[in-house]
Amino acid sequence: MIIEVIVLPGLATNCYLVGCEKTRETAVIDPGEEPQTILKRIKAAGLKAKYIINTHGHADHIMANGEIKKATGAQILIHEEDAPYLTDPHKSLVEIMGYNVRVPEADKLLKEGDVIHIGTTVKLEVLHTPGHTPGGISLVTDKVIFSGDTLFAGSIGRTDLPGGSYEQLIESVKGKLLKLGDDFIVYPGHGPTTTLGEERVSNPFLN
Repeated sequence: MIIEVIVLPGLATNCYLVGCEKTRETAVIDPGEEPQTILKRIKAAGLKAKYIINTHGHADHIMANGEIKKATGAQILIHEEDAPYLTDPHKSLVEIMGYNVRVPEADKLLKEGDVIHIGTTVKLEVLHTPGHTPGGISLVTDKVIFSGDTLFAGSIGRTDLPGGSYEQLIESVKGKLLKLGDDFIVYPGHGPTTTLGEERVSNPFLN
């Protein structure tokens, strides 16, 4: 499995390119800003973008959707409960953050248990992990989790924005993510990678 990490400016969002080594098909996870930077990385790595997957609908995870879709033809995927965020600049915080960006609607809506196939070797399972937003998701594959803004190294996603719920977020982490093995590597929406084992022991929000 190919994993390329692109740290975008602004709120330092982690955009991930997750690809199949055999076919070079790739998913672009959370393209928040600077679409040209992301497109250059896709080209330089010889990848073919098939999907744009948003772990949730906030501005810093969706604003490059349109330009990447236009350039590559990739389909936009987001959980059904966060789909309205894409086309509502107030709900997504695009407006509040002072951006003038139009984000296309989703091509496909995701739900708990869906499996996204990338090429012939990569399967991303959708876990619905609400709390940061109602439709927040984490994506799970071979010993790897892309956790969006659900779980960070030493922290969790904020829950004070509209649609947030601290109780839901803690349940998402403890009831779903921590049920996976301690050796799972966590690629969060912001900040460094970690492991579930490390977070289980040292994350102050989980103890």
